[in-house]
Amino acid sequence: WLDEHRAEPDERRRPDGGLCMLAGTGGTTGRPKGVRLTEDNMMTSTALALMSYPFGERPRYLALAPLTHSAGVLTFPILSLGGEVVIMPAPDIGEFLALIERHRITHAFLPPTVIYGVLDHPDLDSRDLSSLRCLWYGAAPMSPTRLEEALTRIGPVLGQLFGQTEAPNMIATLAPAEHFHDDGSMATERFGSAGRPTPLTTVAIMAEDGSLLSRGERGEIVVRGPLVMDGYHENPTATAEVSAHGWHHTGDIGYLDDDGYLFVVDRAKDMIITGGFNVYSAEVEQALLAHPAVKDSAVIGLPDPKWGERVTAAVELRAGHDADTEELIAFVKERIGSVKAPKEIEIWTELPRSKVGKILKTEVRGAFS
Repeated sequence: WLDEHRAEPDERRRPDGGLCMLAGTGGTTGRPKGVRLTEDNMMTSTALALMSYPFGERPRYLALAPLTHSAGVLTFPILSLGGEVVIMPAPDIGEFLALIERHRITHAFLPPTVIYGVLDHPDLDSRDLSSLRCLWYGAAPMSPTRLEEALTRIGPVLGQLFGQTEAPNMIATLAPAEHFHDDGSMATERFGSAGRPTPLTTVAIMAEDGSLLSRGERGEIVVRGPLVMDGYHENPTATAEVSAHGWHHTGDIGYLDDDGYLFVVDRAKDMIITGGFNVYSAEVEQALLAHPAVKDSAVIGLPDPKWGERVTAAVELRAGHDADTEELIAFVKERIGSVKAPKEIEIWTELPRSKVGKILKTEVRGAFS
């Protein structure tokens, strides 16, 4: 095949490299859209990964999560360094740990839910994970409590990435070293952040009228730069909506602090208005995740004749742990107050998730309807 490949350059190449990938959005809030990613988008994402995280001459990457999304894009910086990619045919945490030891894996990507499974797995402490240089996490918020546990038990190798299909992976990064202060203590105040905007990406916070907000003010996270997609395939209406005011709209609510760290508060569609107050579902989920019995949670707003919307939660417990709903409600009230605490909680055996590990809130909402 290589012998037959034409060596001369393709004169049809566009200045931005042209379309190289048609990726599907996660579909967690509705029907997936086709995202047009160019060669420049993918080269930018690869360059930002190489700038932001630790690599060696021949990295070895272990893919447990599906290669159709972040886990696949992260193979590009590995391959650009002549590295090795080990692909798992099926998700198995015990095998994942064994393969890290067997292949001396240096890099991997896991959604937070799967990292929780790693922390709960009986083989974790008996496996040699010393080869790991960077265990990426992203795609959903991670519990600061469990992140601290992971940094202690897996090692100081966790690196966060924040992006979306439309701006693959590298809108903001929190490298392993940034999880710690210079004196070696954990920088727990950063654990709730998505890191800092990457060098080739401009990030701002926008109000509903299109004006840009100051540091500390909450609004929609918007992005500019060569990381941003070419548009949605054959969907000019959605493309125009997502690029209003000349910025790519992520659909996430957040703020930038005085040190330039980006904090993602919630998905705009997931904000709950109850009794006239804005309640961010992600904040309630993080409060629930601080309970030692809670493995994961999904918080939604349901119609309520008194409150407009009532804060409602579905909770998945950790194996071997018990908790009743009243205990969980009281636990959240103590941390973030009664207005934000769920009025109703159901304990589920398993929360519905997409193939990339994101909780499907449309299915959670449908089950409560």
